[in-house]
Amino acid sequence: MCGIAGLFDPAHRVPPDELARRAGAMAATLGHRGPDAAGSWSDAEAGLAMGHRRLAVVGLGVHGDQPLTSGDGRLVLSYNGELYNHRELRARLGRQGVAFRGRSDTEVLVEAAAHWGLEACLEAIEGMFAFALWDRAGGVLHLARDRFGEKPLYYGWVGGALAYASELKALTVLEAFDREIDRDAVSLFLRHNCVPAPWSIYRGISKLEPGRFLSFTRSLRPPDLPEPAHYWTARDAIEKAKANPYVGTSEDMVGAVEETLSASVAARMVADVPVGAFLSGGVDSSVVVSLMQRHSSRPVRTFTVGFRDRAFDESEAAAAVAAHLGTDHTTLLLDDREAAAVVPELPDIWDEPFGDVSAIPMHLVCRLARRDVTVALSGDGGDELFAGYNRHAWVERIWRRTQLLPAGVRRALGGAVAGLPPGAVDRGGQALGRLHPRLAVRNPAFKAAKVAKVLRARDDTDAYLSLVSYWEDAEALVLGAGPNRSLAARPSDWPALCGITEQMLWLDVVTYLPDDILTKLDRAAMAVSLETRVPFLDRALFELAWRMPLDSKLREGTTKWALRRVLERHVPRELFERPKMGFGFPIGDMLRGELRPWAEELLGEARLRDQGLLDPAPVRRAWADHLAGRRDLSHELWDVLALQAWLDRWQG
Repeated sequence: MCGIAGLFDPAHRVPPDELARRAGAMAATLGHRGPDAAGSWSDAEAGLAMGHRRLAVVGLGVHGDQPLTSGDGRLVLSYNGELYNHRELRARLGRQGVAFRGRSDTEVLVEAAAHWGLEACLEAIEGMFAFALWDRAGGVLHLARDRFGEKPLYYGWVGGALAYASELKALTVLEAFDREIDRDAVSLFLRHNCVPAPWSIYRGISKLEPGRFLSFTRSLRPPDLPEPAHYWTARDAIEKAKANPYVGTSEDMVGAVEETLSASVAARMVADVPVGAFLSGGVDSSVVVSLMQRHSSRPVRTFTVGFRDRAFDESEAAAAVAAHLGTDHTTLLLDDREAAAVVPELPDIWDEPFGDVSAIPMHLVCRLARRDVTVALSGDGGDELFAGYNRHAWVERIWRRTQLLPAGVRRALGGAVAGLPPGAVDRGGQALGRLHPRLAVRNPAFKAAKVAKVLRARDDTDAYLSLVSYWEDAEALVLGAGPNRSLAARPSDWPALCGITEQMLWLDVVTYLPDDILTKLDRAAMAVSLETRVPFLDRALFELAWRMPLDSKLREGTTKWALRRVLERHVPRELFERPKMGFGFPIGDMLRGELRPWAEELLGEARLRDQGLLDPAPVRRAWADHLAGRRDLSHELWDVLALQAWLDRWQG
């Protein structure tokens, strides 16, 4: 894992030495992504300068240092990521006469591009990556990003030069960088908890979307930018998979999932440094660790962060799974004060506003793991592939059952549910759990609010938009913002799939997964120089999941049915069958307690009014309602707080 940065100045506005110095300064801001080596490369005649920071994981010697030139001298590569099939590709290239100098996957990537061409190379490689590839002969700079969006890549014109980098902080060190905020991006952030690609928080800077590449020629001049091209899309892969449905029994499907996931896990365990895994005790991380232990001759290192607030603590469940599998397990238990201590670091780690509060425990578990390992496998992606979110199980069912009600009655019922005091809902949920364990519900007030959103929606597509929206009227909250242009608000651009559940699965893969889940994972881990790998995000597994019928994922109200059956082969059912909680965090109580003084300052009415970015009135109403316990608006308020903290750090 690494950090990349560079500048392409085809008009030669900047002297070559200065261009190289600037690229080096950009890369220096990414030292946390690559503490093991720093590299640079420049082409004065072309007006190109590349900077690189390396975290050595595979092929630790100097032959893996970057930027790396191909054997024929034509291509220069600066790369962030890992290729999991680099051994197979190395053998294939060797049969074609390619001689390798070292053992790194970086060399395999640059030689694959040199011998097969960029698009054939992108089709062949399996892994996570963002890279810049300079073609010296053609005078073309290529930027590319992996299929699912595990690795980030920003780009845009800065002072007449095309700039690119793994993180925004590398662009902000450029003297000509324009810090103008994109108000449409702010409204998207407040709605979706993150800034979705291709937007960034800064006007004129874009994120390269997953599965795409860009090619910049010497004739390019600002403000023109080429349109990104697709080399892979989830939509095309899904349509191809559904045209070739899986034929076999349910048991056959479970076996196929285990075999395919096991191969993916094994490929992601290959490293020349210590490897471990995150273990929450849930289905996804438990099945990953189970398969890791199968492939390991020694106990796998596993890591869990828990909370002394029992409503948010899964550490005992994780420890039970670890004990059954025989892993070498480490648990860190936190209280509110210890968790709150991380909050001031967040704007530096996520140098773009980021509102997923589970970023805090995610960063803490990464920090814990980095003491002992350099690579950690994660269970992310299982929910998106195998229908693991609660909305996958009940949105279509609720919508179908309430269609007999007049729209006005249904919406009134939703309004009534939304108006229930969260404390009363939580107490009622606890009482049901005491009556019978099967009636237990985790975070009942939070889930009741979700049901209310579905009941008040206009149709099933609007229900999805409501569920993935935090501030539902974010465009009005942000002064000067335009209409909502997110993909979740454009059902006319969705593929023709079988019902809202399949539509949600696709939308989660192309929006929520890269923009929130993988952004959280990448920044949390890279801040402590930890490489994370995600076995569920494997092309073969993705295609298999979409070849399987929906009832292999959702069956009789049970989410991730096939994945649970895989896990049963390794772990007793009673150790993992419990209500889904997610990577929880007690932010609601903390905003009324440990974090209240900090929040009061950032949400001050005069401050908001003077900024001229947000309408203070709805923010202040939300804060008052939350403090009084009338509504749980912790997530909406956390988004505003994350924005305010980011403004202090990067716009102050």
